[in-house]
Amino acid sequence: MPLQTQFMSKRLRLAGALIILGLVVQALSLMWNHPLSFIAFVSIGGLFLASGIVIYLLALVSSSAANSDDPALQSTIRILPH
Repeated sequence: MPLQTQFMSKRLRLAGALIILGLVVQALSLMWNHPLSFIAFVSIGGLFLASGIVIYLLALVSSSAANSDDPALQSTIRILPH
């Protein structure tokens, strides 16, 4: 498996795990009958969900930039951590 594919696979797996974790936290907070459940729903679940989405989108952008010949897109690879 090429090195670029391994990085993409790891990032996608991390993004998926964060999204699932965020959805689980949000589902559990819906069952919890307490005023703090809304805080857990929005802050903890939302944070996991948003970070999973951001990592997913960054993985897509970095993979398309790696396959492109455009020098402007190639510079984004140096910005994003591997």
